[in-house]
Formats: sequence, C-alpha cells, structure tokens
Amino acid sequence: MTDQLLVEEIVAGYDGKVAIEDVTLTVARGSLTALLGANGAGKTTLMKSIAGLVVPFSGRIRFDGTDVTGKDARRLVEMGVSYVPEGRAMARALSVRENLVLGGMTRSKQDNREQIEVVMSLFPEIAGRQHSPAWQLSGGQQQMLAIGRALMSRPRLLLLDEPSLGLAPLLVKRVFERLEELRRTGLTILLVEQNYWITMKIADCAYFMRNGRIVGRKEAAEMRSAGSPEEILSAYLGSTTQGTNPS
Repeated sequence: MTDQLLVEEIVAGYDGKVAIEDVTLTVARGSLTALLGANGAGKTTLMKSIAGLVVPFSGRIRFDGTDVTGKDARRLVEMGVSYVPEGRAMARALSVRENLVLGGMTRSKQDNREQIEVVMSLFPEIAGRQHSPAWQLSGGQQQMLAIGRALMSRPRLLLLDEPSLGLAPLLVKRVFERLEELRRTGLTILLVEQNYWITMKIADCAYFMRNGRIVGRKEAAEMRSAGSPEEILSAYLGSTTQGTNPS
C-alpha cells in the first residue's frame, strides 16, 4: 500500500509551548492506523495539526502527495480530510439531519441527499431519529452521528479521536464494527484510542505516543499474536491499564 498521509518531524503546541515534538508517522492508503497513548501524551494535538486546527511550529504534513502543512480546516475538508473530535462536538440544538447537512456544507445539495442515505444505511440506529435534536440521542447514537457528519464531505482520510470515550462496552463494539465496515470500503482511517484491546481487533498497525513523542510502532498482527500484550503496553506506554479486555 502507498502512503496517503505522511507526517514528518512535526513540532506543535499552544501559545508557544511545545506539546508534541519530532513526530513522524505514515498512514497507508486504505488502512486503519491506531495511535495509542495515555492522557496527555499529545495524541489530540497531533490530530488537530493534521486536521488544520493547530498550525505546527515546524515539520511537514503531506496528504496524497500534497504539502498541506498549515492549511486551514475547511480547505482540508475540501481536499478530503475529515476530523471527529473527542467529545463529538455536536450542534446539540439542531436535528440529526441538520447536523449531517452541516457536515456536507462543502458539497452540493444533491451530494448531501445521496450521502445522507449512505450514512443512514451505515447507522440505522439514527435513521429513525432524523428530526430529533442531537441532545436527545444516546451517547452511542451521538458518536454514530458524529462519524456520519464527518462522512458527509465524502472524505478519503477520516481522523477519529477517542470514539469509545464514555460509551458502554456494547456500544463501543457497535461503533467499532461500523469502523471496520468503513475500512473495508477503502476509506483510510487514523484512530486515536486508549482502548487497546478492541482497537487491535480492527487496526492494521499502531503507533505509540508518550510525552509528546512517538516511541514505537507495531504491526497489529504482530501485537495480536504476542504472548503477552501487557508487556508491549508497559514498554511503550509505561502502563498496562490502557483499556480493558472486553472478552
């Protein structure tokens, strides 16, 4: 597989203070790549840098061979990059359908009508709630809506920040099943997670972040076959508590 996303030696942060340093990673076209790390490791800062919400101090980000370093979020959406932030960031007072239309603001009305049908097919749990305000949805339904909204722009790269956050195990399983479906369509996904166990069931490879740096990379198949995954977690993250084993 060729690389769709290339991040090279990115340094970024807020108000002049460095949060991530010398971060380099690649995401292969059509793959699901995981970014694992504890709270405060710098994962969200990296995702925001890729999504155009944080301008890196230095380094380079290339998407489909084009240098997109420092481009604003709207331009990146137009180019095919969609970001689902931690916490979902719903327009809570708007209906499910209105939230989806917002996600497709860079597309035509006809495109939106067609893509809404695609999203409803992927997430039948919200198909019957199109006219309900987003705040009335359950946590799992809100996460599905957040992903659906990101899909409205027909992205080629989907950035997901902690989609399992605050969800019951059964809902986490459902959300990750849909992510696996999306990966099978050829969509490239970069997924930030703390839940190691369920992530490794669908990921192709994983990067580990610690203290603002990438400290390792493993093929998921290698990690799934490891005799003691806890040793890998301890070595890379300094902890064996990254998520619980749902099995």
